[in-house]
Amino acid sequence: MTHRIGYLIGSLASDSINRVLATALVRLAPPDLDLVEIPIRDLPLYNRDDELTPVPAVSAFKSAIESSDGLLLISPEYNRSIPGALKNAIDWGSRPWGHNSFARKPTGIIGASTGAIGTAVVQSSMRSVLSFLNAPQLNAPEAYITFRPEVFGSDGQVHDADTEKFLAHYMEEYAAFVERVLSLTAPGHVGDR
Repeated sequence: MTHRIGYLIGSLASDSINRVLATALVRLAPPDLDLVEIPIRDLPLYNRDDELTPVPAVSAFKSAIESSDGLLLISPEYNRSIPGALKNAIDWGSRPWGHNSFARKPTGIIGASTGAIGTAVVQSSMRSVLSFLNAPQLNAPEAYITFRPEVFGSDGQVHDADTEKFLAHYMEEYAAFVERVLSLTAPGHVGDR
């Protein structure tokens, strides 16, 4: 069975290194995962006043999250925290109260940075947010990628065998995690609509 996995890129930059990482992850994903980007660029700033009458971009975003079997968040770290555009998307997706599109979606968090600690701090922050949203998270392996331009091709090729092996392993672990979570959240469990 193929699972549709939506992925969100936390950077809006067209030349983002996390977009390059996403391209590599799509290429390395097991065949039972169909990865589809869920764009966040066109979302307005979250405003509670607009929750009940969202603009089409918000409705499309929530629908894309809800039609995904799982989610990958591929994000840089801005000022030791979650990029504003990504947090804004999460806020829209979790509202209005009682209509949390992220609930029970098996989620993976990965990110690339030019710094030595990768994206460890943003991932820690994201885990707190996703826990509140009842989105189960792949906790291991952790994936803090130090980006080196000579390693990643814009076409998704990874020019370092150890890095490619690690990323392929991460995607295999994520695929297995999706299977485990979905088997536990099958229709009929407590909390289903």
